[in-house]
Amino acid sequence: MSSKQPNAATSLQPPEISLGGQVLVLVSAFLGWMFAGMVMVLIPLAGRSAAISFLGPGQEAEVGNWFSRYICAFLLGAATGGLLFGWLGDRVGRAKAMGWSILCYSIVTGLTYFVTSPEQLLVLRFVACLGVGGMWPNGVSLASEAWSNVSRPVLAGLIGTSANLGFMLLSTIAMFKPVTPESWRWLMLVCAIPVFLGIVVLVFVPESPRWLAGQMAKAGDTVGKSSSPIAEIFRPPLLRYTLIGICLGAIPLLGNWGGSNWLVPWAGQVGGLSDPALKAWAQWSKSGGAVVGSLLGGWLASRFGRRTTYFSISLAALCTAMYGFWFLSPLDRSFLPWACVLGFFATVYFGWLPLYLPELFPTRVRSTGTGVTFNFGRFATAVGVLGAGQLMLWFDGNYAMAGRITCMVYFLGMIIILFAPDTSKKQLED
Repeated sequence: MSSKQPNAATSLQPPEISLGGQVLVLVSAFLGWMFAGMVMVLIPLAGRSAAISFLGPGQEAEVGNWFSRYICAFLLGAATGGLLFGWLGDRVGRAKAMGWSILCYSIVTGLTYFVTSPEQLLVLRFVACLGVGGMWPNGVSLASEAWSNVSRPVLAGLIGTSANLGFMLLSTIAMFKPVTPESWRWLMLVCAIPVFLGIVVLVFVPESPRWLAGQMAKAGDTVGKSSSPIAEIFRPPLLRYTLIGICLGAIPLLGNWGGSNWLVPWAGQVGGLSDPALKAWAQWSKSGGAVVGSLLGGWLASRFGRRTTYFSISLAALCTAMYGFWFLSPLDRSFLPWACVLGFFATVYFGWLPLYLPELFPTRVRSTGTGVTFNFGRFATAVGVLGAGQLMLWFDGNYAMAGRITCMVYFLGMIIILFAPDTSKKQLED
């Protein structure tokens, strides 16, 4: 008489996540990306002032060049962090990787308070943004897998808008305490506060039930695949989706960080000492539009289709950016409303991406796939930003000219989306 031993994958079931656990996941992912937004907006608000404090006044072209280097450090750090922490999320769990990402960007940003040279700021900026890049794929994957498919468009909008709320929050603080070459370090301490959130995530946030189920199935499958997630997404059949996702993720990053974000230091340059809060108002206005845009991104993609939405927002962002950088000045009454409109169109993408990118990959490689596709474009964006820094030298510190050229990238988005798969009717794949 023989008895059949139960397979580990069928005898063990992952714990179901409770409604309270779902809420905790969503709140943690929302706050983690919101605080990451505060870290991201540090350089648009403080980068020019920090560079002047190190280099001295009267070197606007060189200050603009250092500003582009700081943006580049953010992009490269976030791209590397997306790869590193995305891989970690597929290996040890989304919640753990998200917690360590938050601790990374908050602790290292706090240490930036003590820098004494532009080079030190550059290095610590890179390290801090490793955590920023790691927060996105793990937060999006954890939230997407913890909530039902019915909620995903709203969920994508909430996650997409959280970073822009962080932009607005730090910009609001900077309105009441203007950021100047003599006073900018305090922003670094404000952005160290999320260290407490990182600890809470590591201790209390439940793990993705889909990820746990996959791990149990893998443990019970003695002949299963053992290749790494990164290797899997860079070979057929996922290779095509990975390359398309990288391109689609790169366009809004190039347009935002390499293009439209020049309006903030442009406002700081024109406002000068007579109106030091103008750059904070410019960032606040842009972020205000971005909150609405990213919140609606998931809904628009569900209502009108993934491809139609992406094409339309690329066209609108291109037209809006060209109008502002060609025909407006930061002292015009219409400048701040224009910044709001540009912020709206430039960041609808970031409500669209959390919905679309996870649909390209199965659960076993979803964190890695979303991390690579969203963050890999930052490498290209970093090159673009360095090029924009050179434009600043060529145009003798003319931020408007740099914006006119770099925002042309939105035209590429209108072309690339034509080759992307339409996942409008596709559910998350296990």
